[in-house]
Amino acid sequence: MTSAADEAHFSVVLPLALNPLLRPPSTVDQCRTLLESDEGTPSSRIAAGAVFGLHGDTRAPRIPRFTRVPGGSLRMGTPDSKVDSVVDSWRHVGVERAWIAKEAPAHSADVATFWLGTYPVTNHQYACFLQESGQSGVRPSTWLLGAYPWDRSNHPVAGVGPRDAEAYCDWLTEQTDVAIRLPTEEEWEYAARGSDGREFPWGEQFRADAGNVREFGLTTTSPIGSFPAGRSWCGVWDLAGNVEEFTSTLYHAYDHGGWVADDLTELLGDYPVTRGGSFSRFGDLARCARRHGPHPGELYPCGFRVAADTDPCA
Repeated sequence: MTSAADEAHFSVVLPLALNPLLRPPSTVDQCRTLLESDEGTPSSRIAAGAVFGLHGDTRAPRIPRFTRVPGGSLRMGTPDSKVDSVVDSWRHVGVERAWIAKEAPAHSADVATFWLGTYPVTNHQYACFLQESGQSGVRPSTWLLGAYPWDRSNHPVAGVGPRDAEAYCDWLTEQTDVAIRLPTEEEWEYAARGSDGREFPWGEQFRADAGNVREFGLTTTSPIGSFPAGRSWCGVWDLAGNVEEFTSTLYHAYDHGGWVADDLTELLGDYPVTRGGSFSRFGDLARCARRHGPHPGELYPCGFRVAADTDPCA
């Protein structure tokens, strides 16, 4: 029996001639049909995404797709009483108590209806911004020698900073005549876990095949929407794994909680909270409540998705 990591590896690495799914261009329509559905395994969707990206992935047009997230109440964070059990569950990957203590205490938050990017912003979408805004000299750090990664056009853009993300939002605001911004921390967590307080976007138990996290074994970004099991309750994809995502919220202690001076505060001082984990991080960062930040280093590139208070595509 092959593991999820083995399936992903062979589906992506085998020569095109040996993989029936990857015989372009006759299978482009098949790839589109598969990717526009919730069907298929992560490995088959990654392979289909590789082909579809070369032909222009319609899930990632110049103006991103948005999903309406109906407002509601959120039980945000983690109860003080559960911090130690969470740490114990993830101690095998080096999780420290201070990291989880930032999630406490659990508290209620009300979230108004908003619109959230159905997928993270892709390399293609970010390239459109750079070209049309005249900021083409500012390239993501993951673009080797600054070259646009044409073979990863439908992968999330990664290796940008919060100011880069905000500049993209300003440009998209001009294109849509709707105020585009980064989601708040509350909005992001609500879109991931909903009102039922689930631990992961898909439910209570960790699954290595529900998001592009380190346990899955791909060790690089994947085409958007490759993990159908990880699609959240409101229809948003990739809220767990692939790339960490900036929010607009600076790290602060929750009400009645304590300030946590961990390695991020020591390295960065004030920093925007990132959410969701990535291909290079273990599944603890895929938890809906997990608060992280833009840790410096080539192994931790961050991306983002966009949000709005009204429908940008109306």
